[in-house]
Amino acid sequence: MRIVSLLPSLTEICWALGLADDLVAVTHECDYPPAVGAKPRITRSLLPPGLGHAEIDAAVRQRVAAGLPLYELDTEQLAALAPDLILTQALCPVCAVSVDDVCRLAAALPRPPHVVSVEPTTLDEIFDSIETVGEATGCRETARAVVTALRQRLAWIQQRLAGVRSRPRVVCLEWLAPPIVAGHWVPEMVELAGGHDVLGIAGKPSFTVTWEHVAAADPEVLVLMPCGYDLAGVQELGQQLLADPAIREVPAVSHGAVWAVDASSYFSRPGPRVVAGVEILAALLHPERCSTDMQDRAAPVRPLSSLVS
Repeated sequence: MRIVSLLPSLTEICWALGLADDLVAVTHECDYPPAVGAKPRITRSLLPPGLGHAEIDAAVRQRVAAGLPLYELDTEQLAALAPDLILTQALCPVCAVSVDDVCRLAAALPRPPHVVSVEPTTLDEIFDSIETVGEATGCRETARAVVTALRQRLAWIQQRLAGVRSRPRVVCLEWLAPPIVAGHWVPEMVELAGGHDVLGIAGKPSFTVTWEHVAAADPEVLVLMPCGYDLAGVQELGQQLLADPAIREVPAVSHGAVWAVDASSYFSRPGPRVVAGVEILAALLHPERCSTDMQDRAAPVRPLSSLVS
């Protein structure tokens, strides 16, 4: 089978199902596992290069409001690849080529491929999407085995946290300028990790807030997970953020409980590695019960002045 994946999480799912050799093209953002770097890239971003964090938000909002696309699909390459299956999503207009555009382009090909679109908003739906890809690719049993293994890892965390008395108040931000509260599966991840997400709404979209709103929520822990950034990138943004007087009233900031995590790998992509994200959060919130090497996949964010001293 010849598969084109138009979302990094779907590329990761294909890899987990043993379909690496079937992938004939992926997106410009697909970076895991590292071997995916050898695959042809069939999309590109239409945002100007070199934009800062706040500038990206402004550019995205402007294009979305104007009904303009954020990504471009190489239609000539798509036709030349002659895929049997295109995997895409309909959840987030900021994350991938529009599913309507994909279906229109696919229908115009000499041999129209099957298009499978997923739209997970919860952990269970992420697991369902793995099985959906398994069904579409003839890997049903493998997909079930992958999901079973992921659920077993979550069950292990629940065993470790059984009887925990304290659930820290947590706020997770998927963007920082402006602050955007992480939604969909992230609040569920926090709860499974032994915390209480005081702003995010499980299964619902993310939403923009003010720093006053964040401070009023009284979080004990602030987790920074801006979409599209790895751990080093989030650390850098976090250090810049702590220099802003606007966030100094947030309790987690005054307590020194601000953490950077690798958003792209473990939180923003609805694929198998979200389970590792739960493990990371559990290690941060309850190190006495869930201390693992997952702690190395997060980093405390300190003001630049304290780093210099």
